[in-house]
Amino acid sequence: MDNHNQEIIVRVAETTDKKYSTIITDEMESSAKARGTGIAKRSPEYIEKKIDEGKAVIAVTKGGEWVGFCYIETWSHGEYVANSGLIVAPHFRKSGVAKQIKQTIFKLSRKMFPEAKIFGLTTGLAVMKINSELGYEPVTYSELTQDEQFWAGCKSCVNYEILMGKDRKNCMCTAMLYDPKDHYEPEETKAFFEENKTGLERLQRFKQWKFLKAFRKKDKTGTGSGTLKSFFNLFHS
Repeated sequence: MDNHNQEIIVRVAETTDKKYSTIITDEMESSAKARGTGIAKRSPEYIEKKIDEGKAVIAVTKGGEWVGFCYIETWSHGEYVANSGLIVAPHFRKSGVAKQIKQTIFKLSRKMFPEAKIFGLTTGLAVMKINSELGYEPVTYSELTQDEQFWAGCKSCVNYEILMGKDRKNCMCTAMLYDPKDHYEPEETKAFFEENKTGLERLQRFKQWKFLKAFRKKDKTGTGSGTLKSFFNLFHS
């Protein structure tokens, strides 16, 4: 990647970037199939709409090669925001570009929707790590938007029957949330992730969702152990 044309630029997507819409949606679909998990399928037209709305971040090389993409979705009348569809071209993975994209889309979300809760669902430990560095906390599904349109987007996922069988209370994904009015600092969430990533990996592997029942919102009075501690301490009991 020391070639001049291989230098990666991460920025808010522009109208001219709509030419990448098909390659983006094709890669989203093939990546989901390779992982054995499903994501809500998106059409090139949907991606183009997000670009027109200024709600997308793209990564490209100086030579014009597409590298990665992510977009913003809003739910519950703007109360919740999701940074969705994160995808990186196969030969640019493990280059750190996913982290750059997530950081850029997070900043864009905070700028466009400063009061919104930013959330995500993921099966990947790498994405959980990136989220934790931004200040996201693992949460139960009940703390996510209950907007029917959001959950309808899960219908194309191979795990949809599991989700509905559990009354939308849990599934193979781990939910993470950044609440601008009630959150730990990124240094804290990052430290907790590093300390407990083995336990989180075990949670992802076996989905021992009973652990999540003890999860609760941060105790603002300072008398409790807090959201993160309540969650992570379960791995040491």
